[in-house]
Amino acid sequence: MNTQGEIEAAVCERISRFEHEYMGRGPKDIHAYLIGDLLVVRLQGVLTAAEQQLVGSLPAERGRDLLKQVRTQLIETARPVLEAMVLEVTGSQALSMHHDISTITGEEVVLVTLAESPLFREKKTK
Repeated sequence: MNTQGEIEAAVCERISRFEHEYMGRGPKDIHAYLIGDLLVVRLQGVLTAAEQQLVGSLPAERGRDLLKQVRTQLIETARPVLEAMVLEVTGSQALSMHHDISTITGEEVVLVTLAESPLFREKKTK
């Protein structure tokens, strides 16, 4: 049985790999937080050069909306892959998944509501 930190680290590793394989670029920084039955993943620096160019070349609202639509569609298409990863790493089924991305900061957030709080062992203190 893993510690909470080990579960969070495994989520970060898997989500980074997913972003690299599916989006063409991994995040510059990533953190996962397991809070009861809620998994929060915060990714920073995820916009590709093409996405940054798209957002910058179109009127602000249009570029933002287009990028968010594309990213949301990609996440929804890959949802079975993400849900399988969540189950494998946490041992708990994903009930719902929410996603948003900022075209200004390049920060992405993924929230996953789990069927139950994952079991983990307490970290050993020295």
